[in-house]
Amino acid sequence: MMQRKRLSNTQSSSQGRRQSSTLVAHDEDDDTTFTQPSTSQVQRGLDKLTPAQVDQKTAEVVQYFLVKDQKKIPVRRADLVKHVIKEYRNIYPEIMKRVARTFDQVFGLKLVEIDTKNHMYILINKLETAEGALTVNPTNPKMGLLFVILSVIFMKGGVVRENLIWNTLKKLRVDSGEKHEEFGDVKRVVTDEFVRQRYLEYVRIPHTEPVEHEFRWGQRADMEVSKARILNFMGEVTT
Repeated sequence: MMQRKRLSNTQSSSQGRRQSSTLVAHDEDDDTTFTQPSTSQVQRGLDKLTPAQVDQKTAEVVQYFLVKDQKKIPVRRADLVKHVIKEYRNIYPEIMKRVARTFDQVFGLKLVEIDTKNHMYILINKLETAEGALTVNPTNPKMGLLFVILSVIFMKGGVVRENLIWNTLKKLRVDSGEKHEEFGDVKRVVTDEFVRQRYLEYVRIPHTEPVEHEFRWGQRADMEVSKARILNFMGEVTT
């Protein structure tokens, strides 16, 4: 009896793990189930909707992007379709075209697909792009911290080991091993927040023991931050 009970528990546990992994896999593969509709499919979809319905859905997508942009988190197409577009997926290209036009004409922002493989989007300030610079706002200390890191990476040829970053920050009285008054957990901000925002890449170095990582510029930094601005920033902090 006890053997049967243990066997039953083992099977249930195994089944639960399989279900859990299936759910994770399904979530990761959400975007693979989405097929970009053709021009004729989009037109048929538009014929079934009123202009007001399309405008309303466009406004919802714009709002979704603006909320995400507050934390500088890239938007995945899979999340956008699942949580906002929903049953309007057959006119997805038309909605995105209108969304891009709204950001351009109303907000002065540019909608950019920074990852064509995973279909991830960010918003970029058109003025900053035109000037080739992203302004460091003294009221935003995190941006100053980010620029210090980007500057070190730039000066070291585009890739640096993490120890160099931590040592550089420590000289500036920002210790990754201690809670900072302004940034809190510095290591989390740098290796998690800046990475999720695509300002930095934090990559494990193969065949290192103990494990070591290195930093590179992320996709958002490449698109938003000019090398000239980095040089100007370095001049400002060293004078």
